Amino acid sequence: MTLWRPDPTMLRRPAYLSLAEQIARAIADGKLDNGTRLQTHRQMADELRLSVQTVSRAYEELIRRNLISGETGRGTFVRSVRREPDPPYLPERLGEVIDLSILKPICEPMHLDHMKKALGWLAENLPASSALSFRPNVVFPRHRSVAVEWLRACGLDVPASNVSLTNGATAAMTVALMSAAPPGSKVATEGIGHHTLTPLASYLGLTLEGLAIDEQGIIPEALDECCREHGIRAVFVQPSVINPTATLMGPERRAAIVDVARRHDIAIIESDVLGPLVENRPVPIAALAPERTLYFTSFTKIVVPGLRIGYLVAPDRYVAAVANRHLVSNWMATPIVAEIATRWVSDGTAMELVNWQREALRGRHATASEVLSGIPFLSHPQSLHVWLPLTGERTEEAFVAHARLQGVGIATGTSFRISNHPWHPAVRISLGSTTEAELRTGLGVVANLLRGDQEHLLLAI
Repeated sequence: MTLWRPDPTMLRRPAYLSLAEQIARAIADGKLDNGTRLQTHRQMADELRLSVQTVSRAYEELIRRNLISGETGRGTFVRSVRREPDPPYLPERLGEVIDLSILKPICEPMHLDHMKKALGWLAENLPASSALSFRPNVVFPRHRSVAVEWLRACGLDVPASNVSLTNGATAAMTVALMSAAPPGSKVATEGIGHHTLTPLASYLGLTLEGLAIDEQGIIPEALDECCREHGIRAVFVQPSVINPTATLMGPERRAAIVDVARRHDIAIIESDVLGPLVENRPVPIAALAPERTLYFTSFTKIVVPGLRIGYLVAPDRYVAAVANRHLVSNWMATPIVAEIATRWVSDGTAMELVNWQREALRGRHATASEVLSGIPFLSHPQSLHVWLPLTGERTEEAFVAHARLQGVGIATGTSFRISNHPWHPAVRISLGSTTEAELRTGLGVVANLLRGDQEHLLLAI
């Protein structure tokens, strides 16, 4: 078999990035097998008539993507070890990068002031049970009754006995999946969905089936077909704006999803982490199908990121399973954080901060609409992000790498890809992860890259 070589006629500026893209595509297409030894920097530079520095930068980019590895004294090889999936966001903020990759609410100094005051209050009023008890049923009865108040604001009216406190949405999602879908079973979800769902399902021994979506989310007919063909045990949905494409599922669509779930007797796991932030939304799916829906919401995306507490609502038939699986995975939510959440729900601080967030997001969306004028993207007035399809022949990796060179971090769309359906390259851009000024600058970089403004491209050769 002839060893694959890059095509010099396909190189574009910046040449190092174009070369990296060619090699990355060859790896993805199986033209470069795992373990294949690549040419030395000098050999490739001579063959392509590039500088050694350009080839070195291309290899460094591929190492950053975990596609190749350099071994001292041996050479550079296509990675042969299966690696863990990369998160869509920057694991850490280095240097002067404007980080628009991580999904966060807008935060101002007053958010920190609220937390400091709450901790001061807690120092004087911490109940003994929150500091000394190992038993969730001793610690949380009062918190569950207050949780019921918050859930009403989310559109649910449920008994306190069906509510579990969790350490945020991820813990709730884990417990819900463990309760509804035993190892070896299949779970359906949006084809463009939750980025942590894929690795989580793998760790739990579950198989995901990504379903076709439209402007309202999961298409009911796709769910029905999947249930008939694959023996689905549960469907995981994000119907209220938090999904990557920032779509809001309408009431008729929610009812249709419930109808399919009832016909096939599958559980529904509903993520509603934006809760009351989203105005004029339909009632949760859990209100339509309380007998089969495990619903969760949390505070980190709408109140303060450090308030890592969530509420998981389970139908009667799942209450015992939820309690047991929560015990083995978390034991119980952190009581001290639960105390702050309960106080803030009771005294109105939580809803005050939600209302503030909603108004602040209006300004961020206005900025996005202004800077990205003429560039199509998907969003919702209360979404924390925009979903921006890429045009032309741009690839996500190249576009994200280009943005990084300009000092802006954004998330690749494929980080959220779950199905094998035809894919249109896109990126997700957070609106709340930084200051208004930095957001404007970062969006300006993205807009210039999309418009092909050569003054803003690094012409590295």
